[in-house]
Amino acid sequence: MTTNEHARGPSQRQLRVGEVVRHALVDLIRKGDLPALGDSLISVTEVAMTPDLKLATAYVSLLGGGDAAPVVEALNAHSRFIRGRLTPALARMKTMPKVRFRADTSFDNYRRIDELLASPAVARDLVDDEDGESK
Repeated sequence: MTTNEHARGPSQRQLRVGEVVRHALVDLIRKGDLPALGDSLISVTEVAMTPDLKLATAYVSLLGGGDAAPVVEALNAHSRFIRGRLTPALARMKTMPKVRFRADTSFDNYRRIDELLASPAVARDLVDDEDGESK
């Protein structure tokens, strides 16, 4: 691939297949077919596919917050089982992608940005010096 191909981001096909895999994972979790999760409530926020569609990276977060690392570890330990359970839902795909799980840290990043914007130093910079009104 050239540098421009990497800069463009995922193709429409990658995005579409990632969404199909995400929906299949959500259905599997909703049915309660994953004993590794126990009573953890998780959300699959995104599934990113590689260009060859052979690897799916599922980003998960715990509903209600908390440390997602043990859940991600359990999901990765049972990834072959999960892949087998996904096969009927993804039967139209030419090859069944391997699924790996990662903790979704985007909500932590959003929270950190909100905290920065609410800090007194940033609030001071947002106030116009001459008349004391916001910019």
